Amino acid sequence: MNRNVWMLFLCQALNGAAGISQALMSALVGYALATDKSWATVPYALQMAGTMAASIPAGIIFSKLGRRAGFLTGTFSTLLGIAILFYAVLTANFALFCVGSLPMGIGFGIGQHYRFAASEVADPAARAKAIALVMAGGVLSALLGPEMVKHTKLMLEPVLFLGTYAMTALLPLVSSVLLMIVALPPAPPPQRVPTPISIILARPAFITSAVAGMVGYGAMNLVMTTTPLQMMACGFGVDASADVIRAHAFFMFAPGFFTGPLIQRFGVHRIIVAGGVLNVMCALMAFGDPSFWNFFVALSLLGLGWNFMFVGATTLLATAHAPAERVKAQAANDLIVFSTVTITALTSGALQTLGGWAVVNTAIIPPVIIACALVIWHRIKVARLLPGITSPLTS
Repeated sequence: MNRNVWMLFLCQALNGAAGISQALMSALVGYALATDKSWATVPYALQMAGTMAASIPAGIIFSKLGRRAGFLTGTFSTLLGIAILFYAVLTANFALFCVGSLPMGIGFGIGQHYRFAASEVADPAARAKAIALVMAGGVLSALLGPEMVKHTKLMLEPVLFLGTYAMTALLPLVSSVLLMIVALPPAPPPQRVPTPISIILARPAFITSAVAGMVGYGAMNLVMTTTPLQMMACGFGVDASADVIRAHAFFMFAPGFFTGPLIQRFGVHRIIVAGGVLNVMCALMAFGDPSFWNFFVALSLLGLGWNFMFVGATTLLATAHAPAERVKAQAANDLIVFSTVTITALTSGALQTLGGWAVVNTAIIPPVIIACALVIWHRIKVARLLPGITSPLTS
């Protein structure tokens, strides 16, 4: 991997650390501030709504001004969101906490395009490895985010988490410095005859990658968001939840160091299906003993399942568009994926309150099975179109 991929790896790590910290704190702060406790996950849902809403504007900025301007817009939005969240926690204002979640989500959403930028600065033969490596920046996120929460939650006593938000502001600032020196591709030349988005959306490879991505991310988000609440209900404290979320985040991103080679060895379709199987295994563990290690192992499986499904979906997406169509296809894909993530974040609190932990986990099984069936169908379709050819798609 070249120097630029590694710098994008660091930017992804810092963006992910801010997101993981907020994912850990958001439900707990929301639960403390909200009058109706079923609204505890609404701030996180609004953060995901911001991530979803960022897809189209980010695509426009990337296509008109290039990657650097787009990513710097994202770091500014993250910094703005952190500032609002800091003041909301200081004043115990639930409505303002919800407001601050939106720009935080926009910044996180724009940062999701680091994986696409990696595929553009790497050699074509190394795209899967570059995507996986940049997403492996989440390994640092998994270590940095929860540790920041654990060691700074009481830094500005007596207000819980106030010090964490102050420290989190450093993350987008460091990312901005890195973005000023990394070499990024310019804005793509405009197409003489732009491809209608309807044609891109109708391609089997796009449909399959989008469905795999939204199911993998949506299932992960539904379970992860409610985990701190369920652990609190089982008598565990913030530090125990941080340890579980750290393990979850580690297994989300650490496989990135070898997911790319696995895709090249076994094919992208098999890796996506393997991720679906891991998600189902996580869901089944919800019916076991609610011990710390049950949460730890279940969330680790969930993280690994997300990695296989999401990295695989991103790799498959690269086959669904021409170079000039990349920004349009990427923006449409992330709009679809993060719409689903927003819905799961919005409904997770109510589903947990009304149905309980077992219902939350059971809810992810049907869509995962459907997504895996679609991936298997696409593999068969590609194999028929390319008989006798061995590639990362068909091997």
